[in-house]
Amino acid sequence: MKSLPGDSLGIHRVLAPRGALPQPAETVDASGETVYESELVLAVETLNVDAASFRQMEEASGGDLDAVGRLVLETVRRRGKQHNPVTGSGGMLLGTVSSVGELVRDRGFQPGDRVATLASLSLTPLSLVRVRAVRPVSAQVDVEGTAYIFASAPLAKMPADMPERLALAVLDVAGAAPQVARLCQPGETVVVLGAGGKSGLLCAAEARRRVGPTGRVIGLESFPRFAADLSALGICDHVVVADARDPVAVRDAVLPRTDGRGADLTLSCVNVPGVEISAIVATRDRGKVYYFAMSTSFTAAALGAEGIGRDVDLYIGNGYAHGHAEHTLALVRDHKALAALLASRYG
Repeated sequence: MKSLPGDSLGIHRVLAPRGALPQPAETVDASGETVYESELVLAVETLNVDAASFRQMEEASGGDLDAVGRLVLETVRRRGKQHNPVTGSGGMLLGTVSSVGELVRDRGFQPGDRVATLASLSLTPLSLVRVRAVRPVSAQVDVEGTAYIFASAPLAKMPADMPERLALAVLDVAGAAPQVARLCQPGETVVVLGAGGKSGLLCAAEARRRVGPTGRVIGLESFPRFAADLSALGICDHVVVADARDPVAVRDAVLPRTDGRGADLTLSCVNVPGVEISAIVATRDRGKVYYFAMSTSFTAAALGAEGIGRDVDLYIGNGYAHGHAEHTLALVRDHKALAALLASRYG
C-alpha cells in the first residue's frame, strides 16, 4: 500500500467535482487504498446524525427504522460520506483511533483513543460495513465502519466523567453555547425557538447564565413534553408551547412577554424549515438573530427580514468555535439538572 502526504484540507480525497473541497463535493474517496500521512484513521461505532437530516430520512422512510439504516448505507456508498442529499447536512461520529499519520502526530492522539469528530459527516470520508441499530430518540445510528480525518478537522477525546452517548449528543451541538456567550449581554432578553430540544436546551442554559438576574430568557417549544422538561429546569422566565413555523403565533407569544419590544437576541434551534421569519418577528429592531439549525434557508431569512422592513443582524450558525467542546461539556457538568435531562434522553 502506497503512502502519500495528502493535503491538510482533504482535497486529495475529492473525486467529483474536480477542484472542490470535501464538504461541498458530490463524492469523496473513502476506499482506504492509499495511506495519507496527514490523516487519522478511525474505527467508527456510532453516527450522530444531524437532527434535520435524521428527521428527513424518517419521513422519507415512513418511520421505518430499517429503511433509515438503508438510506444511510446508500448515501455513504454513493457519496463516500454521510452527506444527506436532501438537507445537505451530516452530523458527527464516535470511534476509536486506529492509526495516526506522521504529519498529524502533533495533534496528540494515539491509537486506542476514544474520540468524537467535531467536523461534519458531510465532509468526512466514510465507509460502512453494516448498520447495527438505529435509535431515533437520539438520532444516532450504530455502525461498523472506517473514517478518515483530515489535519484541519476538529476532533475531541471522549470525556471520562460522563456516558459516551451523552457526550456524543452534547458534542454534536457544541458550537451553540459558545456562540450564545458571544452574542448576549447581561440584562438582555433572549428568545429560543425550539428551546426544548438538544441545542435549544444548551442555548437556553447558556443564555440564562449570561443575561443574569436582570435579563429574560423566553423558550418556545412545540412539543408539550419537551416544554414541560424545559419548565422544570427553571432556566426560562417564560416557556410557551407554540409552533415556530407560525410567525404570527410566535410574535403574539413574544411581544407581550417583552413589553412589546421584542428580543435582543433570538436563537433558532428548530430542526425543520419554515421558521426563518418567525425568528425575525420575535426580534426588536437592530436586534440579532442566530440560526443554528441546518434546516434554515438563509435566502428565506434575508428576504424575510427585508420584506417586513426589519433591520436585524442575521448570523449563520457555525458549529465550530475555539474551545467549543470544552465550553459545552463544562456547561453540562455545571448544570446538574440539565445533565440529568440530557442523560435521560441521549445517555
